[in-house]
Amino acid sequence: MNNKNSLVTKLAFLSVSFMITSAYAIQGSLPQLKAALGISQTQSEYLVTIPSFAVMIFVILSPLLQQWFNISDKKIIMTGVTIVGIAGLVPMFISNYTIILISRLLLGAGSGLYNSQAISLISVWYQGDTRAQMLGWRAAAEQIGQACTLAVAGLFLNYAGWHASFLVYAFAFVILFFFAMRVPDDSKAQDDSVAEDNLAEELTDEKTKKITKISPVVYLLVLFAFLLVVDYVGMENRFPGLSVAINGNHYTGSSMFLSLMLIGATLGGIFYGPINKRLGFGTVYLGLGLMAISNFLFGFAGHNFVLMVIGLLLIGFPLQLVSPLIFNLLPDLAPAKRQPLVTSLCLIGFNFGSFFSPTIGQWTNNLLGQPLNGLGLAAPFPVYGVVLILIGIIIFFASRHAQKA
Repeated sequence: MNNKNSLVTKLAFLSVSFMITSAYAIQGSLPQLKAALGISQTQSEYLVTIPSFAVMIFVILSPLLQQWFNISDKKIIMTGVTIVGIAGLVPMFISNYTIILISRLLLGAGSGLYNSQAISLISVWYQGDTRAQMLGWRAAAEQIGQACTLAVAGLFLNYAGWHASFLVYAFAFVILFFFAMRVPDDSKAQDDSVAEDNLAEELTDEKTKKITKISPVVYLLVLFAFLLVVDYVGMENRFPGLSVAINGNHYTGSSMFLSLMLIGATLGGIFYGPINKRLGFGTVYLGLGLMAISNFLFGFAGHNFVLMVIGLLLIGFPLQLVSPLIFNLLPDLAPAKRQPLVTSLCLIGFNFGSFFSPTIGQWTNNLLGQPLNGLGLAAPFPVYGVVLILIGIIIFFASRHAQKA
């Protein structure tokens, strides 16, 4: 068996996360797709968004399929990556909208099939600071993968047309081979052989007992994940409108700043391990504090575009401090054989947060009596900042209570 602590093997563990966000790779091709297929703008946008619906469904089904057919994490990851590769390449040879839409739906199914397992497999094979570091790197791998697949698909588009942009999904087979050769099969890992650390000791008083059931804290983490992404995606969605409101209708530079968000998020994932090693559970307070500051800068910027951009660029870093921490807590809150299930629950929280973010933003605007245009688009974010601070306070007192208990 390959040494799990070697750099090459660690890269193999992380490699499959590179393709998880690849559904966004074809965004640059949408105008060409729209013209070539004779479809509407809404229909073209569905080619990017429909994979997310399949992801949510298969994130739920995946652990059930594993249980019914007794499939290891490694094998289901390989199956999911294979589906992503095949379904992703179909539009290279097809010019029928319905078939392409179905292939995109299957691509989302493949991503959802192994999304949670890419996280839980790390939790099975790594413990302590190494696990924290790997989970941070995994989050960074998603951001790097999204940026790289977007760039490569754009190059293929420029030189060979929209069909060629789908060639980017051939990367899935390179990753599949690398993963298959280097990652050990987790079917050899048993509950008793998976070490449990005490990272979650501030949230649960069962650290000295053998973990036999799912802790109720898991469901609080799902809600926490939901709220985090409502905030992040909401800021991402409303920045272009606010940019135009400040700079005028001629302004088209929003995409550059949105791309820079990925850099902050990537850095957050990279530095999560060292920060968590020093601060431990205090990492959550740092992350929530920085996210709250980001929201206040963004929400109160008014006509100050520079201040708004600073708030936008700041939010990605703390999000990637907090989201890996959520997954890092899970091994201490459920038995090893239930890790795919609890990881899937948290991923559902993230996906539903993304899906419902526009609606929650609209509700917040209506509650505050602010219009859904102009500078009124920034209205929800000071509220989100206050909510994040309240969450931090609740976590602090809940952890203090658990320690005393």
